[in-house]
Amino acid sequence: MIDDKAFFKLVLDTTPDQVVVINSVGDIVYVNRSWQNFGEQNDCACCDMWEQQNYLAECEKAAQKGDDFGLKAFNGITSVISGANNDFYLEYPCHSEDEKRWFMMRVVSFNHLENGYYAISHQNITERKLAEELVQKQLGVDGLTNIANRGYFDEFLVKEWNRCKRLNMPLSLVIIDLDDFKMLNDTYGHQQGDTCLKEVANLLNDFAKRPSDLCARFGGEEFVLVYGNTNSDQACSILYSLQKKLSALNIDNKHSLPSKTLTVSIGLTTVIPCDNFTTESLVKEADDLLYKAKNNGKNQLCVSDLAFV
Repeated sequence: MIDDKAFFKLVLDTTPDQVVVINSVGDIVYVNRSWQNFGEQNDCACCDMWEQQNYLAECEKAAQKGDDFGLKAFNGITSVISGANNDFYLEYPCHSEDEKRWFMMRVVSFNHLENGYYAISHQNITERKLAEELVQKQLGVDGLTNIANRGYFDEFLVKEWNRCKRLNMPLSLVIIDLDDFKMLNDTYGHQQGDTCLKEVANLLNDFAKRPSDLCARFGGEEFVLVYGNTNSDQACSILYSLQKKLSALNIDNKHSLPSKTLTVSIGLTTVIPCDNFTTESLVKEADDLLYKAKNNGKNQLCVSDLAFV
């Protein structure tokens, strides 16, 4: 049996996983070479003095800045330290300016010389996460909101356009933008912003129930609704109900005036598809109307009913 400290240090320094060991109050007592390398590669200010840092304090700092994963890590690690859980597991993003990255954190406890310690390993799972993102994209699902993504919308709109053109039926396209969403993110943190996007997506999806309807994420804080065989009056009626439902959610956005709650601006275009118009023109018209609603004071609906001879 090998009993050599240098040997075991080499083993830990060889593993690609980043390993840090903390004591029961969160003080760092050991980091392996992979941890040290990661710190140096990402310009961490404290990479030469890890053993003077407190891991839990860093998690708290991240949580106070609105990082939900920092809060989850803090709560998970303290649950192992307290004995409430035997271990803890968390997958989290750690993107750089140049690339997307994800890591998997595991926390386990051990005793040495009657003292409790906690080994925290971070494994790079970027390859798996990128593969999962690719599958989601291929399936046409937006990863955050779990509704249709932009690619699926583009395909659906062409198909519904062709169907309505063939049957000489109206097609309504709606583009919706969350008013002052940057203020919401800046005030409550990006994690709350993501929660808001999910809530809105869930609400909008309730207003797209027929096979000829679609709710999709258009990009950022913009969403689209497609209504086949629906004229502008019918679409407006739907959208007024939607606005009432959104108002009832009472999502805080205290710096957005005058409502101090989340509102939306909406552009609606209706057309009977024909050779003189295209899906691209339809999207542009709805988008122009959306920005007209924005420029007119937000929290309103602008409509055009196009006719071509």
